Amino acid sequence: MVTLTCALGVLPRRAIALNAGTRFRTRPVSISTAASYRHVYFSTGRRLQFASHSKLGSTAQPQTLTEKIVQRYATDLPPGKKVKAGDYITLKPERIMTHDNSWPVAMKFMQMGASKIRDNRQVIMTLDHDVQNESPANLKKYSQVEEFAGQHGVMFYPAKRGIGHQIMVEEGHAWPRTVTVASDSHSNHYGGVGVLGTPVVRTDAASVWATTQTWWCIPPIAKITFTGILPRGVTGKDVIVFLAGSFNQDEVLNHAIEFTGSEETLASIPIDDRLTIANMTTEWGALSGLFPVDETLISWYRGKATAAAMSNGSLSERINHERIDELTKEKLVADPGATYAKEFYLDLSTLSPHVAGPNSVKVITPVKILESQDIPVDKAYLVSCTNARSSDFAAAARVFREAAKNGQPAKIAPGVKFYIAAASIPEQQLSEEAGDWQILVDAGAHVLPPGCGPCIGLGTGLLEDGEVGISASNRNFKGRMGSTKAKAYLASPETVAASALRGKIAGPGWYQKPEGVENPVRGEGSGDHAADKARSAENALGKSADEGAAEQSSGSAAPQNDVLTEVLPGFPESIEGEIVFCDGDNINTDGIYPGKYTYQDNVTKEKMAEVCMENYDTEFRTTAKAGDILVGGFNFGCGSSREQAATAILAKQIPLVAAGSFGNIFSRNSINNALLGVELPALVHRLRETYKDEAEKVLTRRTGWRLLWDIRRSKVVITEKDGSSWEQKVGEIPPSVQEIIACGGLEGWVKTRIAAEER
Repeated sequence: MVTLTCALGVLPRRAIALNAGTRFRTRPVSISTAASYRHVYFSTGRRLQFASHSKLGSTAQPQTLTEKIVQRYATDLPPGKKVKAGDYITLKPERIMTHDNSWPVAMKFMQMGASKIRDNRQVIMTLDHDVQNESPANLKKYSQVEEFAGQHGVMFYPAKRGIGHQIMVEEGHAWPRTVTVASDSHSNHYGGVGVLGTPVVRTDAASVWATTQTWWCIPPIAKITFTGILPRGVTGKDVIVFLAGSFNQDEVLNHAIEFTGSEETLASIPIDDRLTIANMTTEWGALSGLFPVDETLISWYRGKATAAAMSNGSLSERINHERIDELTKEKLVADPGATYAKEFYLDLSTLSPHVAGPNSVKVITPVKILESQDIPVDKAYLVSCTNARSSDFAAAARVFREAAKNGQPAKIAPGVKFYIAAASIPEQQLSEEAGDWQILVDAGAHVLPPGCGPCIGLGTGLLEDGEVGISASNRNFKGRMGSTKAKAYLASPETVAASALRGKIAGPGWYQKPEGVENPVRGEGSGDHAADKARSAENALGKSADEGAAEQSSGSAAPQNDVLTEVLPGFPESIEGEIVFCDGDNINTDGIYPGKYTYQDNVTKEKMAEVCMENYDTEFRTTAKAGDILVGGFNFGCGSSREQAATAILAKQIPLVAAGSFGNIFSRNSINNALLGVELPALVHRLRETYKDEAEKVLTRRTGWRLLWDIRRSKVVITEKDGSSWEQKVGEIPPSVQEIIACGGLEGWVKTRIAAEER
């Protein structure tokens, strides 16, 4: 196991000659220096270096909407610097929300040596995840959070008030054109109202409390263009289920998404549906899902502002016509010519209702096909921040109203349990006032308190062995909503309600296929084929010019093997160990660290090591040993934001994880907790090729291969079982990231900042 100590300074941001004999210079480091390290965690490919200040962008550089919003919240930028995708920045978000993890964050905050939240207006605390848990331990934790919030003058929302993401929107804490973060993977949710919402992890949250800031790498940005009009009977849930299931080769993994379209097209997507779409961009693999501020959103806020003014409460301080007027005065849009890493389009008018699953958002089927298969349903759920607003209950209630006969209310099918829980108390009250809530109760629905509940596998109504569930929530990973031997599907509220009514996966029958439409139309580009063709030709010319310039400059460049990466004091120059191969793609954080332990704050390091990878393979605990190098497949660590996915691996005394690719949230947790990771797709392919002919797939395998990561030379050397070896170049580790890791993680880095300020 590698032991790291905090560096006292930072080295020059350049590679040094192999035998130059350069001495280390020590000077303070700031993670705020905007530096571009694309795919820095830590990928194969060309060597990457910080840009010098003289090359840090110009005023002519066009920016995406995401970059423009980030520009406002990036601190300590050099004069004239315009941020772009790939830049490492110091981010000072407008608001940060923590939920049940507020007490673990508070403990980290205090461990950092902090005693006062730097800006208490920046912080929102909600209790929403384990609200059905009335145990003394959980009630004590909830009491501690409330007391801590009171001591620091922080806005606090108690258990059963609602789900944090819903509260952030309805209470005006997440405001359009701001950067708002939360220590939860579904912070993308805020993009539905024009907020750049993105997740951070617990250590980030403690850093923001203590300093108002944390580090962020601006992700590559993908543009999704909607065309056409959303048809009757098709919802925002169908849109995002289809996107995640049809573009299912990690096309937008670790990207920031911008949704766009004509005014008419976007007007066909109500705000509640936009929130659903943005929320589930998380499951699609993205780090944000941003809708523009348009007339539809402004009208929605006008209604909220008027209602707030009539209520005479504090809400009118945050949602009011004056603030909305400010939004209308400034047109913040992407610049013409802004660079996007990828572009896709979907013709909404060709879309039909779809269902995701079982147990994956990457598997989708039209409702009409599943309906013909007579798949029985044991449990149905209308819960979560994704689809549990009054409009969703209205759609579900309509299903039962239309099924009522002879004045008798329709009932759920025999043997089916139907659970409902509002996203917040105000949303439940709106549903009750409309009469929709009572329709569902009369149909036999089981009412749960506002909160996450079954969506995260906590409380009443979890799936048991062999059961089939259909839910309007966002995540259907195996074991997420209960037993790993159950099957979970995701669908719109009306499809969930119709399935509960009929006892099998079914739709309400509202969708009428337009004449001439056979399949949804989607693809790469903007959907304007003439414009896409012209842009493609222009890009090809630009690429040829760039390649020619690169070829011309490469002739005088020093050979790559003549340079070394500067390594900070306290940072390891190399890491070596035997490869343990976990041969699976999309191994999510539930698989790495089971959700049932996530909100238990007294789990010992030994217990964390024991349950590490338990939901992926119970044999991992005896197969993997201290000092091994864990190699996973592609998109390793996707899913929720739980920090324990990284710390459990460290508890197992595994110093390095390699994978074909990583989920960004896992990468972030790893850096913050001093767990190193490197992307090695060639290694994954080679391992799979080696074992492809075996009759039975082994989930966790001791390979007898060894991996050596030579950090100074930015390369990985693989020695196979027969003694043959090969090597792979990888990207450099930025000095700022080295320092965080050398300090033992972000917590140690913040400690040094606090100590320096007190001197």
